[in-house]
Amino acid sequence: MQLNIKEIFTAFMILFAVIDIIGNIPIVIDLRKKAGRIESGKAAVIAGIIMVLFLFLGKTILSFLGVGVNSFAVAGAFILFFIALEMILGITLYKQDESTTMTASVFPLAFPLIAGPGSLTTLLSLRSEYRIENIIIAVILNVIIIFIVLKTSSKIERMIGQNGINIIRKVFGVILLAIAVKLFAHNIKALFELA
Repeated sequence: MQLNIKEIFTAFMILFAVIDIIGNIPIVIDLRKKAGRIESGKAAVIAGIIMVLFLFLGKTILSFLGVGVNSFAVAGAFILFFIALEMILGITLYKQDESTTMTASVFPLAFPLIAGPGSLTTLLSLRSEYRIENIIIAVILNVIIIFIVLKTSSKIERMIGQNGINIIRKVFGVILLAIAVKLFAHNIKALFELA
């Protein structure tokens, strides 16, 4: 096992930027309102497990299913697109079932918001550059930060206020829409090049 602080820090910063948990606070607040509450620990741990499992099994699972990384990312872009539309237009496309707290903690929070196509495809590209143990530590550090942000999101909500949340929600909705479009365009282009 060769731990490298530089690799850990770089992988951590790349994942932190892609996951963008700070930018997702308006979505977290919105999900908490819909579901009543969110199990922060469960959401963070499930997201971490998904990321670590995907780090080891991602390419194998996708190739076994006959799905390329690019196809996976395009599907994820659609999910992000619809979440962004909900934020911008103030509509509800995703309907909660009866077990709303558990559902909201896992979908769409743990997956695809935290452990989404962006972070999962990033993990696959990081694996080709860095040692696996350094990436795992970077994932764990991100999970800790995700947990802290999820746990304190209601305090952040009180500080910002309802109007502030509405403004931030629309702004981040547009940003999320832009990320979805970029993810879609980049991967659909790659799909056509492969065809």
